[in-house]
Amino acid sequence: MITTAIFPARYVQGEGALDTLGEDLCRLGGTALAIVDPFVLKTLNQRIVAATEEHVGLAIEEFGGECSDEEIERLAMVARDVAADVIVGIGGGKALDTAKAVAHALSVPVAIVPTLASTDAPCSALSVIYTKDGSFKRYLVLPRNPELVLVDTGVIAAAPVRFLVSGMGDALSTWFEAEDCRIKRGANMTGRVGPMTAYSLARQCYDTLLEYGQLAKAACEEHVVTPALERIVEANTLLSGLGFESGGLAAAHAVHNGLTALEETHAHWHGEKVALGTLTMLMLTGRPASVIREVYDFCESIGLPTTLADVGLAGVTDERLWIAAERACAEGETIHNEPYEVTPKHVLAALKAADAEGRRRKALRLSGKE
Repeated sequence: MITTAIFPARYVQGEGALDTLGEDLCRLGGTALAIVDPFVLKTLNQRIVAATEEHVGLAIEEFGGECSDEEIERLAMVARDVAADVIVGIGGGKALDTAKAVAHALSVPVAIVPTLASTDAPCSALSVIYTKDGSFKRYLVLPRNPELVLVDTGVIAAAPVRFLVSGMGDALSTWFEAEDCRIKRGANMTGRVGPMTAYSLARQCYDTLLEYGQLAKAACEEHVVTPALERIVEANTLLSGLGFESGGLAAAHAVHNGLTALEETHAHWHGEKVALGTLTMLMLTGRPASVIREVYDFCESIGLPTTLADVGLAGVTDERLWIAAERACAEGETIHNEPYEVTPKHVLAALKAADAEGRRRKALRLSGKE
């Protein structure tokens, strides 16, 4: 059996890392187009310019807000106009995915600078493409990983804590999905089976979350960088990125994709919906009760969703949930990496069971009987 793992060429992390950006960019090209989230453009523009001005020519373009085919085409035209030979994505997950797709369209290197630790997108050779209104459309599998991923933990710590928590929600799924792919010998994002290394990294991601998640959240609430925060940023970004891409995806992300079909969920972030997808996966796959309790405990301890209401679906009907369940089971979805057949009926039942357990636990806490 041939196994395959893929990794970014260089990963840089630490407080103040943004100020070294130009030193790494000049290895990749002479003229860079930076695709930057609007808020980041307002707050970090001077630092970005100062970090790069002695090393590369830099053009900056504001990201339009959605990783859609239309936005990718628009930004590719901008890159051609400035003769960019390297693309830089700076911001959140959708800006980074867009930068990767633009670089692919132009066949040039890409550098990724996440300003949030909210998803595991930065390290991957993957862009998640959405429609203009924010519904999941498809995965765009790219031929190579980013040449550079640079993470300034000082910038991460300055962001609202909800972003870090959302990243932990995304990372929470990594080990469970990789483990089911391992059991089935399901394909990772290369289309091949992952190696032992990928499954080990996925497990390390889960263990790091449980040990340091609450401490990292407390540090981020105070906007300070601590060893616990560094560990969780690395888990959210590098361990989860390597674990999902080389280990494989399964039910949790498919349920997330199904939930995006319901517009009520669009105000909630990727990792928040993935967290609920993970709880649904635990019910779907019949994990031991001790594991289910452990994951609910973790979600509650850092404020991740545990009910449908937590992702905008209070009072949702079975008919609406069926739409999400069918989307989760669409042909080609990662739910088919589960080691047995899964149908929309199974997904609907698991969604309702996960929600019921979350509501039960909340009621116990409110009553003081927990």
